[in-house]
Amino acid sequence: MRTTLTPEFYQMFAVLLVAATAATCVVAAVADELLVRRLHTCRQAAIRRRRPRAGSSTGTPAQASVGGHSR
Repeated sequence: MRTTLTPEFYQMFAVLLVAATAATCVVAAVADELLVRRLHTCRQAAIRRRRPRAGSSTGTPAQASVGGHSR
């Protein structure tokens, strides 16, 4: 027994294909934005942990004397 594909089937297939493509693009864009924000936040936090703020005295004595001798 053979069935024929009707024009309504093709129309519904096209609608569902476009809807699935749009949903995939939206989910990918949202996931990308969240990932970029998370990486940016983590990178900024890591930079802040590595570098002391300007004007703080952290690390100054070690930089002033090399090998225990002042220059």
